[in-house]
Amino acid sequence: MKIAFFSDIHANLPALESFFEDLDLQQVDAVYCLGDLVGYSVWPNEVIHAIRKRNIPTLMGNHDEALLEPISKEARHSNRTLTRSLVSDENRAYLINLPRHMSLSFATNDGPFNLLMVHGSVKAINDYMVEDYPEDEVLEMMKSQQADVLLCGHTHKPFHRVIQDESTFKHVINIGSVGKPKDGDPRICYAIVELDQSTSPFNPDTLSVTFKRVAYDVEKAARAVENSDFDNSFAEGLRLAK
Repeated sequence: MKIAFFSDIHANLPALESFFEDLDLQQVDAVYCLGDLVGYSVWPNEVIHAIRKRNIPTLMGNHDEALLEPISKEARHSNRTLTRSLVSDENRAYLINLPRHMSLSFATNDGPFNLLMVHGSVKAINDYMVEDYPEDEVLEMMKSQQADVLLCGHTHKPFHRVIQDESTFKHVINIGSVGKPKDGDPRICYAIVELDQSTSPFNPDTLSVTFKRVAYDVEKAARAVENSDFDNSFAEGLRLAK
C-alpha cells in the first residue's frame, strides 16, 4: 500500500497545482490531506475546489477551524478576517465540518498496524508536534489511540522520528507543508508512506517513508500576496521558506 499525505496548503494554488502534477506521477493507492487549506494567500476557494473535486479525505486544520470563531472589530484587518472575506459560504461550511482525526488500520502478519492522522497532535489541533517533543508525552498520546504511526502537519517542518517502546517501535511523521514550508526549502513538501503485510511494530525498517520536494512558481504565489491586502511578510515567508 502506497499512501500520500499532504498538508498546510494555505490557499497557495500554484503550490497545490505542482503537488497534484507530481502526485499523478507517483501511482499512489490513496491520498489524505491533514488540513489548513486556507490562510495567508488569495486562493482559498480554488484550493478547496481542487481538493473536493478529487474527493480527497481531509482533516480540519487550525486555520480552517478559525472560520468557526466570530471576528472582533480589532481583528478586522487580520489574516483570519481577510481569509473569511474570500471564502464562500459553501466552502466555509465544508471547512468547519471537517473531522479532526482520521485513522487507518492494516492487517499485517503481526496483526493490526494502525495509522492515526491529526493536524497538530492528539492533544490539540494547534499543538506543535516538533521533532524533540517529549518522548513520554508522544508515547502516551499514541498509546491512548492505539497508534503505531502518528501523522501530523502544522509545524511546516518535515521529519520522521522512530521511538522505541519496549519491544515495539512507534513512528511520528510530520509531513511538512505544500503551501508554506518553513524549513528553509521553498519547494513543496509531502510524504509517501509504503507498507505491506510484512510491516511490523517490531521492526522499524518495515515502514518506508519518503519526503517528496517539488519546485513550484514561488514568485507567482509571492506576488499575488503582495498585490493583496495580506501582509507582505507572508510573501517573503514563501521566498525564504520561513
